[in-house]
Amino acid sequence: MATARGRPRSFDRDAALERVMEVFWAKGYEGAQLNDLTAAIGIAPPSFYAAFGSKEAAFREAVELYKKTTGSVFLTTLNAGETARDSIRAMLQASIDVAVSAPNAAGCFLITGVFGCHSETDPLAELLIDIRRANIARIEKRLIQGQEAGDVPADVDVPVLARFYSGMMQAISMQARDGMSRAELEANLDPAMAALAPR
Repeated sequence: MATARGRPRSFDRDAALERVMEVFWAKGYEGAQLNDLTAAIGIAPPSFYAAFGSKEAAFREAVELYKKTTGSVFLTTLNAGETARDSIRAMLQASIDVAVSAPNAAGCFLITGVFGCHSETDPLAELLIDIRRANIARIEKRLIQGQEAGDVPADVDVPVLARFYSGMMQAISMQARDGMSRAELEANLDPAMAALAPR
C-alpha cells in the first residue's frame, strides 16, 4: 500500500509559520533561501509549497503574524498611556525591547524584512511601507488626542512629529542591528521626548 506524500501528520503549521517568520526576520526576504526556511521547519521543499504555496506567500503570512504578535505591542502602548507623552515613550521603549530581542539582532521585521533591492520584491517592500505609513497615522492620531487633552503643545506640527517618532523607531531598529546595546538605545529616549516638552 502506497504511503501518502506531502506534509507529515505531525506538521504543526502555526509553529512552522512562527519559525518561517523568524527566518525572514533574521535574514530578510532576499536573504532567506528556501533551504533556510525548510531547515527551520524540518520539512522538504514539496511540503513547504504544500503548506504555504510560495516563498512570497509565506512572507506575507509571516508579516501578518508579526503584526498580530510582536507588532501589536506598539499599538498597545499607544493606547495605554495616560498622556500622549507617556504613550510615545512607551512605544519607543517597546521598539527597543523588540529590536534587542529580535532573531540575530535583526531589528524590527517591518524595517528589515525587505530592502527592495530587486524589482520582483517591490510589492513586498510596498506591503511593509503601507504598514509603516499606517503606524505613522496611528502616532499622529495619538498626538492629536494629546493636543485635545492638553498634554501636547498646541503649536506642535503633529504630522512632522509623527514622522519623527516613526523615524526614531526605524533608527532604533537599525542601531540595534549595528550592535548598539539596550543602554545605548535607551539613552536616546530623553532627547527624543524633548520634542514633546512643554513650551
